[in-house]
Amino acid sequence: MSGILIYSKKEARRNDFSVKKFSRYLGARLVTEDEIDFSAPADFVINRTNNAEIAEKFESRGIRVFNPCALTRLANNKQDCYEFMQKNGIEIMPVNQTEPPLVEKPADGKGGAGVRLIKSGRVEIKPGYVYQKPASDLGKDLRVWLIGGKIICAVLRKSETDFRSNYCLGGTAQIYNLSNNERALVYKIASLIKYDYIGIDFVFDGGRAVFNEIEDTVGARMVYDKTDIDILRLYCEYIKEEMR
Repeated sequence: MSGILIYSKKEARRNDFSVKKFSRYLGARLVTEDEIDFSAPADFVINRTNNAEIAEKFESRGIRVFNPCALTRLANNKQDCYEFMQKNGIEIMPVNQTEPPLVEKPADGKGGAGVRLIKSGRVEIKPGYVYQKPASDLGKDLRVWLIGGKIICAVLRKSETDFRSNYCLGGTAQIYNLSNNERALVYKIASLIKYDYIGIDFVFDGGRAVFNEIEDTVGARMVYDKTDIDILRLYCEYIKEEMR
């Protein structure tokens, strides 16, 4: 069984730990995004680029891609994802806002980059951005990791200095025990999409968890820092089962 692991050059360097895990447990060969040969033989592809076109090209050859193209496309367009969730009965913070306070975020953004909280003044609506009502509990969010339909763990992130609570931006993190209602919400969202390994993020509004986004190429740093779960090994074992 031969597999290809795809990262951008920058992300491959930044995620050397993960690259080694995929190589050790699956024998997956690293190929950077700008070096892909779409005619190369492969039984499966692990797409860690957020680029749905890459997944689509391999899927067109009948090659199994983790995560699927449709998931990558949905997760990496926040506007489409919010509209999809709302259509399917999942509560979101309202989008298409034009008056502050609001959060401006790139539709294809990741890791909190380019996200601004606009508290007052005139709002210039720019294409390619989402304009969303802020949740009441700023600087606090929840990430839940899932593999193949199963919740693996959840981590609560907080920041005392920034409305963004991203761990990579200096936020703190702690293991979080989901309530029965939160667990049911996670599984309801998961039932709407076909995925392999994702994170689902929630903000808190009035103390309740509200859907925020799907992380297609979800990181694992918080899991390894805060738990004894070898989540990438679990993902590799899942891939092996899927490829049997």
